[in-house]
Amino acid sequence: MAILRVNDLYKSFGGVKAVSNINISIEGGEIAGVIGPNGAGKTTFFNLLTGIYSPSSGEITYNIKKEIPSKNLKPHKMTSYGIARTFQNIRLFKNMSILDNVLIGYHNNLSYGVIPSLFRLPSYYKNEEKAYNEVLELLKIFNLSDKKDEVARNLPYGEQRKVEIARALAAKPKLLLLDEPAAGMNPNETKELTSLITWIKDEFDLTIILIEHDMSLVMGICSKVFVFNYGTLIASGTPDEIQNNPQVITAYLGGE
Repeated sequence: MAILRVNDLYKSFGGVKAVSNINISIEGGEIAGVIGPNGAGKTTFFNLLTGIYSPSSGEITYNIKKEIPSKNLKPHKMTSYGIARTFQNIRLFKNMSILDNVLIGYHNNLSYGVIPSLFRLPSYYKNEEKAYNEVLELLKIFNLSDKKDEVARNLPYGEQRKVEIARALAAKPKLLLLDEPAAGMNPNETKELTSLITWIKDEFDLTIILIEHDMSLVMGICSKVFVFNYGTLIASGTPDEIQNNPQVITAYLGGE
């Protein structure tokens, strides 16, 4: 079953076409890659998928917990729909600890209300303890548990990326959108991340869509790849099909 369907998606800013006539279907359990040159419309596409932008026309439909049409996509509601994302430019709370940054991602799973929080009732402490323990387990997965009290701004760029992914996972999504997760990482960190993405997909029963410029990562873990150029979808298929597509080679892999 398709967890995401995109039909005739179009977005313009004034007279500029950012994305045009995009048709995509992604099945549950896939790792799908979105590639293309800088300015091809990839991040605009992600912003449309997460309600940051509204489509000029066309339709985005999720089928996760229930069917969700484009008109209901609002950024503050995405985690409640089972969708989480990271950003091209890291958006951590730089002066907060790693632990607190990831705990923020967990907030949608807390079940106590205002009264238990205000009066520190038993349900408040029970939920807080559960959140703390589950976030610690996430930090262990990312080899960050020994740095849980570090201020986020003091971490190397690659580890800040990991914190952002951990925070997204703390929301317990069914669909995870990763915007250039390997950006700023050295080859060893990228290799580790490649294995980690595959592992978390299976361990957390996720569907993952990622934007990435590192072709070794994309071709190594994606079952399906979508290629954007000048806001249009010029090709889609398996990694082998994409690597041998003349249009893709000309527009992206072979440079311009």
